[in-house]
Amino acid sequence: MPFEYVPNYYDFPREFRGYGENPPDFKWPNNAKIVINFVLNYEEGAENSIENGDPASEMYIWEIPYVAHAGKRSYDCESDFEYGSRAGVWRILRLFKKHGYKFTTFAVGKAFELQPDVPAAIKREGHEIASHCYRWWDYSKLSPEEEKKVIIKNMESLKATTGEYPKGWYYARLSQHSRRLVYDVHQELGAPLLWMADAYADDLPYWMPVPRTTDAMLMVPYSYDCNDARFHQPTGWSSTDGFYKHIQYAFDTLYDEGCEGTPKIMTVALHARVVAKPGRFQALVKFMDYIKQKEGVWVATREEIAEHFKKVNPWEPPATPLAYGPDKP
Repeated sequence: MPFEYVPNYYDFPREFRGYGENPPDFKWPNNAKIVINFVLNYEEGAENSIENGDPASEMYIWEIPYVAHAGKRSYDCESDFEYGSRAGVWRILRLFKKHGYKFTTFAVGKAFELQPDVPAAIKREGHEIASHCYRWWDYSKLSPEEEKKVIIKNMESLKATTGEYPKGWYYARLSQHSRRLVYDVHQELGAPLLWMADAYADDLPYWMPVPRTTDAMLMVPYSYDCNDARFHQPTGWSSTDGFYKHIQYAFDTLYDEGCEGTPKIMTVALHARVVAKPGRFQALVKFMDYIKQKEGVWVATREEIAEHFKKVNPWEPPATPLAYGPDKP
């Protein structure tokens, strides 16, 4: 007998059509043919570790992935993450300053607390700071009540280290409750929620209606494929050139489509402990040099993308709320 799923308060319906066969032109500033958003995931020190009270060390996105030490510290894993905060982040900041580009930071609250020089420098250089929640771990096992407390904790943490609440969110390892909980917390705190990125469904931003309301959240899709994390995945790259060619080809595809009249956005996802290692860094250097040669490239933060999108394609509230799932429990 097939399983019958009943939507709950936290659920959002799936939507398969999107923009359809002929995507619109959202008229990026200066008639840009493509928008590039660089993302720096800053997680150092907020990963799973015994020192943080977790049952085992971190398994993901470090030089020897999928190896966790249960019940004891892993100095090799810990020090690999420390590379990001000690050396990698500064190498990335220097490169972006050289080119005059701004990136979006997916900031884990605890990581910013551990190395306050990093948020200070990121803010000083004018980069965007968004929320990557308070710890870099799997939220799927938390109850809604527990997870809501963590969301609020990170809102207050980032406000303490940066001076303001985050306007954008990306979880990665989110729960089925996360989207709605983030929306609810922002509403309760009176804090603007400009965009969310836990979506991979398009090459353009899109509105996602919030069930039981006439409101919507703006999704600015993220990327798992143009992501240096794949250096540490079996299906990823074994060479710097492999990463460079992949993001170059992705750029070329989207750039050509932009030249044909349907400009898109492209995300390039970075980690300070991954691409900023000397042997991989040249991929990022080469890619920046490559896009610098092209006309009509807009390198923008997600906040800039969202602000433009809302001006040219504002949300139009429906007459009645989207009926999906029950009211708030």
